[in-house]
Amino acid sequence: MANEQNEKTEEATPKRVQKERDKGHISKSQDMTSSLVLTIGLSLIFAFGPSMLEKLKSMLYRSFTELNPNNISESDVAAIMGPYFTDYVSIVALFFALLVAGTIFVLRMQTGALFAKEALKPSLDKFKPSSMIKNLVSKFNLFKPKQMVEFLKSLFKLIIVAFVGIKVITKRKEELFSLLGADPSTGFVVMGSVIFELLFTICIILIILGFFDKKYQDWEYAKSIKMSKQEVKDEMKNTEGDPKIKGKIRSFQIKMMQQKMMANVKESDVVVVNPTHYAVALKYDTEKAPAPMVVAKGVDFIAFKIREIAKNNNVPIIENKPLARSLYKMVEVNQMIPQELYVAVAEILQYVYSRRNN
Repeated sequence: MANEQNEKTEEATPKRVQKERDKGHISKSQDMTSSLVLTIGLSLIFAFGPSMLEKLKSMLYRSFTELNPNNISESDVAAIMGPYFTDYVSIVALFFALLVAGTIFVLRMQTGALFAKEALKPSLDKFKPSSMIKNLVSKFNLFKPKQMVEFLKSLFKLIIVAFVGIKVITKRKEELFSLLGADPSTGFVVMGSVIFELLFTICIILIILGFFDKKYQDWEYAKSIKMSKQEVKDEMKNTEGDPKIKGKIRSFQIKMMQQKMMANVKESDVVVVNPTHYAVALKYDTEKAPAPMVVAKGVDFIAFKIREIAKNNNVPIIENKPLARSLYKMVEVNQMIPQELYVAVAEILQYVYSRRNN
């Protein structure tokens, strides 16, 4: 029985998941991240490549046509290199800015808004030689199930990528063979086309593999944070409080409500009884509510206390079995009576007011 209680068979609670996130322990796929970042980089090269190449050609052209090494001194180097540095930044700045933004987006897509507070805490234990050796051995121990899975995944990826690469090159082999003796500009165009098709196909394959890897990582993560029945019970106890303490608090709350309710009996207009089992105190204040309200109710001992307080405070007690039962069952304390009881309650209040006036 104890083993069943400690066996991790239950899905992690939201509190446990959040606790793991605070530690930086989340589900993420490095394969998915790298494949998407590679695809973004390739797309940016395709989009900005021509303009970047033109700027680079312009910069090189100026270097070979406008600069005369014989007229340059050491003091002129900084002044001469400044414009080239500016040109270089204008060529690569937008590319790298978009690549960084894309990388952040891919990471955010997997992890969400994550700020691992506990992961940021410095730990000197990680830098101990024994700990570093242990971690290193653990990473390269292929006999561990997790490391074996990662090794097989990498091997499978390598085989798939190699197969796809060979298929693309085989499909374009006629074009590649025709480049022998061709014009260099033509060769660059054809080679660029082949390389781009190869990289694009590899990106698609890596994204598909990354998708399945993400599903596997989600499953592995959910499995790693599973909880035992005892852990779930302990968390509920810590979150909601000990049942014994909750019971005491509930008893205290009920006692306080009863005391307040009994105090309301003194201010009530009438108490309707059944005659011994039920007692309901009514109050009609036109400034507070458009209809009479139930200010106290109870059965048996509570009913006896309501009648006793009413008698001691000269509050009229009227016996009406059906009305007392209906009021008790249909109306909560501090609520107005329903419309279907208006007539019956009005008759009792009219009788009470007429006696009070006489």
